[in-house]
Amino acid sequence: MQLTQFLILAALAILPAWEQGRGVFPQQQRPPGDQAAIVRGKTIYSTACSACHGVDARGGQLGGPNLLRSQLVLRDQDGELIMPVIQNGRPERGMPPQSLSEDDSKAVVQFLRSLLALGGRQGAPPPIDLPPLNIVVGDSSAGQKFFAAKCASCHSPTGDLQGLATRIADPKTLQNTWVTGGSGGGRGRGRGAASSRATVTATVTLPSGEKVQGTLLRYDDFDVSLTTADGSVRTFRREGDKPKLEINDPLQGHRSLLTVYTSKDMHDVTAYLVTLK
Repeated sequence: MQLTQFLILAALAILPAWEQGRGVFPQQQRPPGDQAAIVRGKTIYSTACSACHGVDARGGQLGGPNLLRSQLVLRDQDGELIMPVIQNGRPERGMPPQSLSEDDSKAVVQFLRSLLALGGRQGAPPPIDLPPLNIVVGDSSAGQKFFAAKCASCHSPTGDLQGLATRIADPKTLQNTWVTGGSGGGRGRGRGAASSRATVTATVTLPSGEKVQGTLLRYDDFDVSLTTADGSVRTFRREGDKPKLEINDPLQGHRSLLTVYTSKDMHDVTAYLVTLK
């Protein structure tokens, strides 16, 4: 451990618990600013500054710099560095002066300080509190028709899918599950590695006519390996299409539909499946 790291850890060890939980940068060490001033400053900032510096202060469409990484903003204590720039501009850098009163300028400073205080580390954006994404925006009737045309040969809403939306209550998880066929994908090696949630079987027909069946372990252009019913592993050398290899992948139907689905189809089917409670 380097000396600097040791000294930092030693200093943290003797700090009160509430102090250890605070940020390590100056803007994170200060008491929270006046909330009313911060809200007002945010409104003024969005009108006067966001076009150049971005709504999150990380740079905007007109080329203004990232204020969360600005040394001037990071060094500012109480507006003494930021306010002159707001009011006088930086003509040499293409920034015009802003016609803001002193109180409005101070409110913008308060807002910028609040962003820096929320950042997890120097220059990082503050967390964004967004409402949960609602993906149930499709047409349930259209989804039912798509299901009947493309899925009903393998699945039934009164059979294997009965109560599906109760078992998987989160619509986003439900959509991911049905699109992938319920598999999270496997980590097996080789292009034919079996999924972790679906057993892929194969039949190898030898030149003699003998058929060997089993669970597919892997295959490529050179070899195919199976686990047979007695638990033994058999590997066969491949040359072109010999020996003949037939693969039964329960998820092939889902994979084939990946080239058929449109975004609307996915949302419609999800809107239908969430009704299967």
